[in-house]
Order: sequence, then structure tokens, then C-alpha cells
Amino acid sequence: MSRTRNAIATFLVLLLCFGASSAFALSPDEMLTSPVLEKRARTISAQVRCMVCQNESIDDSNADLARDLRVLVRERLMAGDTDQQVLDFLVARYGEFVLLKPRLRLSTVVLWGFPIGALLIGALALVVSARRRRTVSIESGPLSDVEKQQLKKLVGTLDN
Repeated sequence: MSRTRNAIATFLVLLLCFGASSAFALSPDEMLTSPVLEKRARTISAQVRCMVCQNESIDDSNADLARDLRVLVRERLMAGDTDQQVLDFLVARYGEFVLLKPRLRLSTVVLWGFPIGALLIGALALVVSARRRRTVSIESGPLSDVEKQQLKKLVGTLDN
């Protein structure tokens, strides 16, 4: 019975620790009064990279720059910008790197195509390797006299 209670308590503590991580980043003074605009702001913030942390969205980051970007997103939404206009503004100001998932464009084709290309090249290399192994004959027959003499020379030089 006590093991079950301990397991439940541990689970709840972990849930609180990991479940509330993004709530710590957003301070109450940043939040908008309109629930619709706030939801849009959170959706946009989840797509924008923190330029300090680089592996977190600005919605999850506690960095000062992330806070400034969250405020900027909310200001743009309050001014009447659409979600796309806010993202376009951020990309124009900070570059495509500001997006956690860069858009598919001519400049990012290599970025999006590299994983697929690497898989195809790897599969092709495996196929070529398998075919080469199949064509190499395991049984090549007995050694010729010339090969026997070369072998004796090699073995003789190794023994010395």
C-alpha cells in the first residue's frame, strides 16, 4: 500500500515539475486580457526560437530576449497583425533562423532535403556493397605455382 502511495506521489511531483516548465517563462504582466489573442500569441511563441537558448521556443525560455520577443508578438497582435504577419515581421528582422521549423523555400531546400538524401545515399551504398559481396567468389580454386612462390616469399619475409 505504501509503495503505491510513494509511486503516486513521485508521479505527481514529476508531473508538476515537468508540466509547469513553460508556465514559469511567461510572467503575468505579459499576458493579454483577451483569451483569443493570448491563445494566438502562445501559438506563435511556440514556433519562434529563442535566440539565446536556441533549442527552446520563446514561450519556454526565461531569457530576457525571449521575454522581449513575447512582448513584441503581443504588441503586433494588439496592433491587428495576423499570425502570418507577425511571423513574417520576425523573419524579416531576425532571419529564417528565428523559426523553429524553417519554411520550405529555395534557400532551405538543402536543409529539408538533406535527411532524405542521406537516407537514399546510405541505402544505395548498402545495395552496392551487397552486390559486390555477392559477385566476389568465395571459392577461387587452388593456388597456382606463381601464387605459391609469392606466398612463400611473403611468409618468409614475415618470419625474419
